[in-house]
Amino acid sequence: MSKLRHDWTLAEARALHDLPLFELLDRAREVHRAHHPTGEVQLCTLLSVKTGGCPEDCAYCPQSSHYDAGVEGSGLLPVEEVVLAARRAKDGGATRFCMGAAWREPKEGPAFDRVLQMIREVKALGIETCVTLGMLTDDQVRRLAEAGLDAYNHNLDTSREHYRSIITTRGYDDRLATLRRVRAAGITVCAGGIIGMGESIDDRMKLLLELARLEPHPESVPVNALVRVPGTPAAEFPPLDPLELVRMIALARLLMPSSKVRLSAGRSDLPREAQLLCLYAGANSIFWGDRLLTTPNPPPDVDGELLRLAGLRPLAPASAAE
Repeated sequence: MSKLRHDWTLAEARALHDLPLFELLDRAREVHRAHHPTGEVQLCTLLSVKTGGCPEDCAYCPQSSHYDAGVEGSGLLPVEEVVLAARRAKDGGATRFCMGAAWREPKEGPAFDRVLQMIREVKALGIETCVTLGMLTDDQVRRLAEAGLDAYNHNLDTSREHYRSIITTRGYDDRLATLRRVRAAGITVCAGGIIGMGESIDDRMKLLLELARLEPHPESVPVNALVRVPGTPAAEFPPLDPLELVRMIALARLLMPSSKVRLSAGRSDLPREAQLLCLYAGANSIFWGDRLLTTPNPPPDVDGELLRLAGLRPLAPASAAE
């Protein structure tokens, strides 16, 4: 089993990325099988619990108040509606339920208290809980941990150098500070990024290196292909070559062997064959359900057939696996 490292260099990462495709896939597959031998894929369902009106200017995001991307804003959902969605997700095979709120940072008060209640009630269903709420204070992180939160998602998005081309309303170190707070509170970390936003290959390497330098590595690493939503600045970027995503998945597996690598947004535009290569190379988590926050995702029957073709099975709930 390969040793976990936190000292990868840019030259090492780039040399792996640039290997002939089949050699890269073979190496990633070997590492994947050493650390994840069971052939299981975690199914995660994502629900937008508060949509639109975000003051951040992330160039890819249709929920930003800076752009007119046709997203209809909504207030924070009732707890009962969220719990019902979580129950449906669990019944459909998901073992993690992710709740996203379009905030720069949550404010103290009734809305944050309602999110804490969502976590408690979803957790009581016997499904892992994950939220993404923006930046957090130490006290908010403590309260999330006390509510039983399993994971916190806070993506780095891209490299430090490319970051200002995509976002100007929040700094790169702000994101890393939130991840440190989450880790210190004992909540697991879900952090990844997006490719296809005009970044260089080295920018992609630097994103993965930032994640791989975290000790421990993030338990979950979502790798997203840009969804080009009309009305957002990122809609003008050219389509991504699917094999670029395959290489990114393979490299994430090599740099962070024990993490769950999630094949995330952008799959609706990804050929089935490319998705199978991503699963072969080390992706062992996907979003399950026909919608992400505000963008489409393959429906469950299509993903069920994808897993069947790959000879993979959904990860069993922890209680069933014990």
